[in-house]
Amino acid sequence: MSMYQKLIDKEATMSVVGLGYVGLPIALAFAKHIRVIGFDINAERVEMMRNQIDPSEELEAKDFEGCDITFSADPEDLKRAQFHIVAVPTPINPSNHPDLKPLLGATRTVAGALKPGDYVVYESTVYPGCTEDDCVPVLEEVSGLSFNKDFKVGYSPERINPGDKVNTVETIVKVVSGSDESSSEDIAKTYELVVKAGTHRASSIKVAEASKIIENTQRDVNIALINELSIIFDRIGINTYEVLEAAGTKWNFLKFSPGLVGGHCIGIDPYYLTWKSNKLGYNARVINSGRHVNDAMGAHVGKQVVKKMLEQDKNPLESRILVMGLTFKEDVADIRNTKVVDVIRELQSYSIAVDVIDPFANPSEVGHEYGFDLTEKPAEGAYDAVILAVSHEPYRGMTETDFEALMKDDKGILADLKGLLRGQIKRLNYWSL
Repeated sequence: MSMYQKLIDKEATMSVVGLGYVGLPIALAFAKHIRVIGFDINAERVEMMRNQIDPSEELEAKDFEGCDITFSADPEDLKRAQFHIVAVPTPINPSNHPDLKPLLGATRTVAGALKPGDYVVYESTVYPGCTEDDCVPVLEEVSGLSFNKDFKVGYSPERINPGDKVNTVETIVKVVSGSDESSSEDIAKTYELVVKAGTHRASSIKVAEASKIIENTQRDVNIALINELSIIFDRIGINTYEVLEAAGTKWNFLKFSPGLVGGHCIGIDPYYLTWKSNKLGYNARVINSGRHVNDAMGAHVGKQVVKKMLEQDKNPLESRILVMGLTFKEDVADIRNTKVVDVIRELQSYSIAVDVIDPFANPSEVGHEYGFDLTEKPAEGAYDAVILAVSHEPYRGMTETDFEALMKDDKGILADLKGLLRGQIKRLNYWSL
């Protein structure tokens, strides 16, 4: 009997290791069809999920209903599963090199529960070759089992888009791969239980790994081009969004916008590919250049705001700025690798007092991660400049009058990083990327 058949007959159990933005949605989706063990090393988070609370604040209590799932922080429980999905973060270290500690740690945990006939499928974003070259040896060493003889491995990259209620697990085509033909088929059929859009069977695990990493690398390079253009256009004295609007009237113009490129995907994944490329003796010039441009945008924004303040005879040493929005994208609570912090640090390097507000970010997480406090409520009539950094829903209805009420005087600067208010600001000193 195939692994797929055992799962749907509930003669086998699935485990999902890592219950963050990626793992929890896929675990709950599967748990509506098969038996699932949801595992996370954080016992506090596990307890929240047992009470139908998503620690990432993406899912609602109703999403937990009707699910055959057991949440656990005990690795022993993984021994009851035969099909393991690993969905843990793959960050970078301070040198912008891959940090595989979470991935290899999860691999060791799964390996301790591995039995003959089991499957292990990875969803974490990695460079091509990582699954077979780095993870499989750990599985073999810890379990004492042989790859493809005793257990099978697959790779199916996550495509979760935090905050997106339209493009979900069910509606995005899933790339799948296996270590041999039968495992590839089993893995594809298993994912087709929950992915209504269907699956794409990649020819190999390396192809599947590469497909994921170039999705975000492509976006990163394209945004870098637009960011560089925005710097050029600013010096020319024209608005980038107006240029993009005009250019976008041609059918084949690719529509990207300037902005801060952070988060746990676009700002990180390209470094996995450039690291692998360097190991193979090739310097990925285009990808590295894109990363350089995008990583420098936070400091660029900070410098531009200070420049605008000096033009209005405002002394940075006596100034106060409000930054609106801290998360890496609109309408989510995720603060991981947010580049708004780079803007804040740049302003603080000029000894400017900075208040930061965000309706979604968790204040304690912000304090722990970045070492500063969120301001509960902005002070009216207190700011020399306001930076609208993230276009959260509560900010999208604000008018020029609302921003004027925050300013110290009529020389206030409004920096609109998303171009949200373009054409609406007549009295304040307006600047956008």
